Amino acid sequence: MADNSEKIKELMRDPINIRNIAIAAHIDHGKTTFSDNLLSGAGMLSEELAGKQCVLDFHADEAERGITIDSASVSMVHHIEGKDYLINLIDTPGHVDFGGDVTRAMRAVDGAVVLCCAVEGIMPQTETVLKQALRERVKPVLFINKVDRLIKEVKLTPEAMQKRFIDIISGVNRFIEAFAPDEFKQKWQVNIQDGSVAFGSGFHNWGISLPYMKKKNITFKDIIDAYQGGDYKALAKKAPIHEVVLDMSIKHHPNPKDAQRYRIPKIWHGDLESKTGQSLVNCDPKGPVAFVVTKIVVDKHAGEITAGRLFSGTMKTGQEVYLNLAKKMVRLQQVSVYKGAQRMTIDEIPAGNIIGLVGLKDTYAGETVSSEAMEPFEAIKHIFEPVITKSIEAKRASDLTKLIEVLKEVSKEDPSIKIEINEETGENLMHGMGELHLEIIENRIKSEKGLDVQTSPPIVVYRETVLRKSPEVEGKSPNKHNKFYMTVEQLSDDVFQLIKAGEIPETRIKKKEESVISNLVKLGWDTKSAKDVKQIYKGNMLIDNTRGIVHIGEVIEMIMDGFEQVIDAGPLAREPCTKLKVIINDMKLHEDAIHRGPAQVYPAIREAIKEAMMAAGPSMFEPVQVIQIESMAEYLGNLSALIQNKRGQLMTVDQEGEHLTVKAKLPVAEMIGLASDLRSATSGRGSYFIVDQQFEKLPENLQHKIIQQIRSRKGLSENA
Repeated sequence: MADNSEKIKELMRDPINIRNIAIAAHIDHGKTTFSDNLLSGAGMLSEELAGKQCVLDFHADEAERGITIDSASVSMVHHIEGKDYLINLIDTPGHVDFGGDVTRAMRAVDGAVVLCCAVEGIMPQTETVLKQALRERVKPVLFINKVDRLIKEVKLTPEAMQKRFIDIISGVNRFIEAFAPDEFKQKWQVNIQDGSVAFGSGFHNWGISLPYMKKKNITFKDIIDAYQGGDYKALAKKAPIHEVVLDMSIKHHPNPKDAQRYRIPKIWHGDLESKTGQSLVNCDPKGPVAFVVTKIVVDKHAGEITAGRLFSGTMKTGQEVYLNLAKKMVRLQQVSVYKGAQRMTIDEIPAGNIIGLVGLKDTYAGETVSSEAMEPFEAIKHIFEPVITKSIEAKRASDLTKLIEVLKEVSKEDPSIKIEINEETGENLMHGMGELHLEIIENRIKSEKGLDVQTSPPIVVYRETVLRKSPEVEGKSPNKHNKFYMTVEQLSDDVFQLIKAGEIPETRIKKKEESVISNLVKLGWDTKSAKDVKQIYKGNMLIDNTRGIVHIGEVIEMIMDGFEQVIDAGPLAREPCTKLKVIINDMKLHEDAIHRGPAQVYPAIREAIKEAMMAAGPSMFEPVQVIQIESMAEYLGNLSALIQNKRGQLMTVDQEGEHLTVKAKLPVAEMIGLASDLRSATSGRGSYFIVDQQFEKLPENLQHKIIQQIRSRKGLSENA
């Protein structure tokens, strides 16, 4: 392996030479093999090991299961047209349960190579990762993988292959047009002519694109002939995959300087004209430090390594930096870049790079690290929310403190797992995306962390909301000197969708937040009402309709705290609330600050919101997932019976020859054990994955039963 450490150090100084990219695709579309081949081509791995080594799969469970769970980063040097470039690559998982890792990787990069299987085409998970990339303003290029299967297994003629490729390309372009920001809908379309689409086989290590075919004088016929003559190994020499893909990336992906001009206004809501704002937009190495944590890896030797993207300034070993969410200063012990699983320590690294830091204790993915306090970056949001929970306990009482440490570690390593440690009841809860997600985390705690634990059967997390508008409710503080008048109603669907899509940021609104105002005005709100929005939290909105209240500035933060407390635990069964619009119409406050502190304001706000909710047709909503089932046509009867038995509904059925693709909508509560039920219904030949997730009203006949079940599980009194 050539040692290119010096070259990496030299190239990282100038952002024009850098490309930060992620590989994103559906599960089993060949990402890790593909990434390995890129690394081996760039001299980071021996050729024999490429594809077998799975160098980016560090965990034992990844190698065993053959799926990538953690995304890992690697820096490599690529030479094109007489010039060297530094490519920082992040490999991301394809399984929907680890989609949180994909979202976080997208925050750190500016370009994505979307991998699509030539045989299976665009799959739900391809769409999910592409949607996440476009939401973060990450520019996609397309690589159509597993072309060898089209030639060998499906035996398509060159014409039929061309048609298959065109279908995939137009599908990706339709998707880009639907989800890309307006100014990029056309600009980011991928096409064969300009080389933003490439084809090949990650497994056999070759790739081609139109510009590359012209440069090296290769035709499609050469490729088909190579397979028919059994000489496909020569293809890897003639058209090595890493050259084609890295050439495509350097030509079509933006460098950090160009990318930050249009990415920063979307992912950072501070003042763009300020010193920090200007430094971020210009990727200025001399400006204040601004670094976003996207991943935490716990290393046996170095402890916690915090990986992420440096958007502004220069980070140095020994420097003091500020954690904006944890609100404290810490000292950096080491600054490094990754070369595969090895870290290379460097004294200082300028803006535009993806780097690893040692010394940031108690930090989480999504944290903004800076030289001085600054407006943090927008929270990194995953498309799906955790909907399955298990309680977890140590088998031996003596391991209790170790369990709490391990759970804190787990929530850092995988922030899409929410850990809830309840000091009062001693119950520890893990919330995840699905059964597999929690099962893998549980296995990891046992095997890697060496802790013997037991978990409860999975519990589904519901949501509470209201169905109509409440009358005005008065909330009195315990000393009777402060009164708040509030109403609650359901948030309209169009606003809720914009919050979910990340168009309206979930935040406390300190000053006029233009993106909130302009989006609400587009939906027909008048500007005055749009300016009254004070906070958006977990898909709920708080509006301040009061006028001329003298001391409101001193209590508004407490009102927001009280609002959050109710949203986190609603009145029906202390489940989280969703789709609520809480309006403060008026308030009467005591003249003296001492009589309107948190002990007075919190209870008044909580009681007012809860009482208003109980008067507005409170209702439980359950998580529902849209899943896609792949199976053989003969099992259609069994599949529709299975879906009906699980309170599900069949949405579409597509049959191509013997192959069947079924889309169905199922309540998560009925999906526990779905994998084994599906195996028995299809003699082990069916598989499914999640396409979408939403919350829908729980059927009326189940409302009371479910509320009682949750209340008794949580040890609450029988009646809400």
